[in-house]
Order: sequence, then structure tokens, then C-alpha cells
Amino acid sequence: MSSSSGVLGEDIVSFGNQSELPPQRAVFGCENMETGDLYSQHADGIMGLGHGDLSIVDQLVDKGVISDSFSLCYGGMDVGGGAMVLGGIIPPSDMVFARSDPDRSPYYNIDLKEIHVAGKALPLSPKVFDGKHGTVLDSGTTYAYLPESAFAAFKDAIMKSVHSLKQIKGPDPNYNDICFSGSSSDSSQLSKTFPSVDMVFNNGQKLSMSPENYLFRHSKVRGAYCLGVFQNGKDPTTLLGGIVVRNTLVTYDREHEKIGFWKTDCSKIWERLHISTSPAPLPTISNTTNTTTDMAPRLAPREPPRYDIPGVIKIGLITFYMSLSVKYSDLKPHISELAKFISEELAVNVSQVRLMNFTSKGNDSLIRWGIFPPQSDDYIANASAMDIIARLNENRVHLPDSFGSYKLFKWKIEPPPERTWWQQHSVTIVSTSVVLIVLGLLASGLWFLWRRREQSLVTYKPVDSAVPEQELQPI
Repeated sequence: MSSSSGVLGEDIVSFGNQSELPPQRAVFGCENMETGDLYSQHADGIMGLGHGDLSIVDQLVDKGVISDSFSLCYGGMDVGGGAMVLGGIIPPSDMVFARSDPDRSPYYNIDLKEIHVAGKALPLSPKVFDGKHGTVLDSGTTYAYLPESAFAAFKDAIMKSVHSLKQIKGPDPNYNDICFSGSSSDSSQLSKTFPSVDMVFNNGQKLSMSPENYLFRHSKVRGAYCLGVFQNGKDPTTLLGGIVVRNTLVTYDREHEKIGFWKTDCSKIWERLHISTSPAPLPTISNTTNTTTDMAPRLAPREPPRYDIPGVIKIGLITFYMSLSVKYSDLKPHISELAKFISEELAVNVSQVRLMNFTSKGNDSLIRWGIFPPQSDDYIANASAMDIIARLNENRVHLPDSFGSYKLFKWKIEPPPERTWWQQHSVTIVSTSVVLIVLGLLASGLWFLWRRREQSLVTYKPVDSAVPEQELQPI
């Protein structure tokens, strides 16, 4: 048994600089304890791609970032690699589909009807694959687990087909594995000694599997292999893990409630699924040629990313520390020059790079730098912020030797500062005040001109001039 426990967190999720998906704020789990195979395996944790509010797929779909579909391509027995595609793709013409009922369970189900070994159907009722949760496809499970009767029939059919091989003990004495020796150590030659296995779905479509889809390599005996299919205890659920889809592209088309399977070399598929930064016409899919070389992805249509929508963080400041083996007294005259080099290495304007504070200890200096938004913006665009952080994380900041040895660490992002009422309305207030002042000055000028004009129309009379008698009035 394996277990995992931890806490829920919330942060920005980014899929790299080459991804067309904009960074998104998402809820995710952070492990702090693992037991069993989860702890001993090479992989570090599990990424939840199932149904539910906490699934990264559901979060991206709900925000309109991708269509309700994703694909996984699993590496083979001897070859690693693989790919994950978020959003829809153009399915190859020979992709095999099985219906997936989202209401059946919280897992990804397929309607398995029959299993064939060496071309012959196992003597089982289709109902055996429909118990409890039905047939579940679980990428987080390593092997395959069948109900009791189905496992017995499968094991007997395999052993009848490999009677020429010697049955040996498994690599771990704690498990009663079914293993065989005498086969080729080259996994590509396994079909010469082990039978093919087919899964038939209710729609009549059939997924043909090679031996690597039900065998795992014996770790102690060269040329020996063990069954990677086990009995699922007394549980009537059929559980198909990652071994079943080795070197298989699996498309989880949740929008149309179906799952597609396409046998291919997953170590090379990323080159065919890679999205360039400059969109090019998509190749067509040919029905007569090998679709391995013709398949191309089609992402769900979307608008250019916006960074002012709810759920997308606004980054107002990026800070990081730089330690240098230079005395600050010697470094101080060259701070502007250093800021220029940093701006060039981070691909930002030099006005965005500012010294926040510094400390000096002996012959070393510690500087805290801040990367601010461009002067005309209130925050840094998420794509630019992710690029800056990637350059810091990957040590892509290179300074001249004159600055000695240096180290960048402890970067941090901060939201834009909350603006006060005055800051939010200062431009309007100042603009209104200027307009009122101009209008006031204009009014004063007009009044002054009017008074001058009125005075010019009045006849001037000296104080000592005689006043005509007819103008005198009695008091």
C-alpha cells in the first residue's frame, strides 16, 4: 500500500515560456509525507488530472483557458519520454475510442466488453468488467488489476501461450509474481515469445496491445519478464494502470464523453506535438499513409491572453537578492552600470531596475533589487514576469568579470500596492483644478478688459472745471 498526505496551496501555475497557455492562479496539493511505492519511485508526487473542482484540468476549463479535453502519451518499457497536451487535438484517423461515462464514478471509465489473448476471447461474461466502478483507466496506478474470474482466465490463457518458457520466481520474495525466463532482453522482440492482447469495447472497436502493455522486466534475471496484471482482491472493479497504455497516446475527450487510444512511439511524439511560437499551417491527416508522421495538434480556439481578468494575478513588483564579492564602497560608483547589465539580462527597461537596499559585510555586498512595471503600467504582464523569474531561476543573468563572483537568490513577487482614494482620483482632481484655475484666470482677464473698455467711454472732467448752472441741483 502507498499513501500520500499534505496540504492545499494556491499559487501561479505556468507551463513554461513556450506554452500558449497564460499563467493562472490555481489551487493545488503540496505533499509533506509519502509511504510505499510513492516514496521509493523515481517520480516525485502525482498530478491530479481527474474530475473535480481541485483538478488542474477542471480549473483551466472553468476559466476558459482550454477546451474540456487533454491527452497523455506514456513512455515505453525501454524508452522514456512522453507528452501531455492540455486542450483538444486532431485525433489520428486510426485512433480507437471507448465511451466514458462521467456519471458512473469520479474516475475515467471505459466500457470494456471482452479481452482477447492470442486472438481468442476469454470465456467471460461482459458483466465481469462492469462491477462496482466498472473498468477504470487510472494513469496514477502502475499495473493492471482484474476481478478474480477475469484474472484467472487471463493468467491461464497467457501461460498456455508461453509453455515453451520457463516459469521462475519473481524479483521480490514478498510477492508471488508470475515470471518467465528464456525470452529476448530486447523488448521489441517480445512479440515473438508472448501473445498479443486485445481489449474490445462495447462499440466494437478494439485496442491491440503488445507484450510491453502487460509485462514488466524482471530486475534480477536477464531476459525474464513478469505479468503486470494482478487480481484485484475481492474488488469487482477492473483497474487499468499506466502499463496498459505504454507507448500509447490517450486522449481524454471529456467534452464528448469518450477516451481515445493510439499506439505510437511516445519518445518521439513531442516533436510532432510541439507548438512553435510562430503559428504555421497544420499538416493534414492522411487516411492512406502512416499517421505517425501526419498527426498534428489543434488547440482549442481562444482569445489572446488578458491579464486584467479575475483569477489572473497582477504582479506589481519582483524582488531578488544579489550577493557579490566586492566591497560596497568600490561597487557604489558602478550601481547604475550594474543596473543596466541586469536590465539587459532580464530583458526589461533599465528604468524598471531599482536598488531597494543593501548591506555590506567585509569584502562582500548584498543588494536587494526590485523590478518594477514599465512607467506607463501599473503592473508587470504575467508573461514578462514569468520570463524574468525563469531567467533568475535558471541563472541566465551574466555579469562582466569586473563585478567579481556573484549569486542570485530568494526572488519574490508582490502585488501592486493598494492605491489610496487620493491616488486613484488625483489625476482627475488635479485636471479639474487646472481647468478651474484656467477658467478663473480667463474670466478675470475678460472682466479686466471689460472694465478698461467701460472707462474709455466715460468723459473725463477736471476737478476745478466750472459746472454749468443748469446741471446744479438743489440739496
